[in-house]
Amino acid sequence: MNKVIAIGRLTRDPDIRYSSAAEPLAIARYSIACNKRFKREGEPDAEFINCVSFGKQAEFMEKYFKKGMQIAIVGRLQTKSYEDKDGIKRFSTEVVVDEQEFTESKASFESRGQGGSGGSYSSPKQSGSSGSSSSSSSSSSYHQPPHQEDSFSSILQDINEDDLPF
Repeated sequence: MNKVIAIGRLTRDPDIRYSSAAEPLAIARYSIACNKRFKREGEPDAEFINCVSFGKQAEFMEKYFKKGMQIAIVGRLQTKSYEDKDGIKRFSTEVVVDEQEFTESKASFESRGQGGSGGSYSSPKQSGSSGSSSSSSSSSSYHQPPHQEDSFSSILQDINEDDLPF
C-alpha cells in the first residue's frame, strides 16, 4: 500500500501551471512543512514535503490556499529519476495529492498575520489567555504536555472530558 497522510503549513503560495494539451490541465506544485515529533540537536524542526495536485484540486489550491496556511493532504508517494546536465543521476520524491483539506479557519490564519506576508515557516503561536480559566480550574480538562508541540494543541486546550464522546 502506498498512502501518505500529512498535516503541515504551506511554505510558499502554490505554483500553478497548465499543461499544453488540447484541454489544458492545471498542475499545482507546493511544499508543506510538517513538525517533527523528535529531532536531534542542530536539525531543523520540520520535514519539508514536496507535493503536486492536478485538475480541479490544483485550481482550488490556486484560489484558496496561501503561504503559511495549515492543510492536510492524503496521497501517494512518487519517486522520479533523471540525469542532470552533468550526466549525474538524480532522484526526486513528491506526494501526488488525492485529497486536500483546510485544517484551520480563515480567521485563525489571518489573525496570525500570515495573509501572504513574507518570511519562512514558523510554528503557530499559542495564546496564553485562551483556556487559562478552564485549564487551572479543573483537573479533568485535557492539558497538552509542555514538551510536545503539535498542530492540535490549540484545539485540545479547551476540551473538557465531559465533551468527549468516549
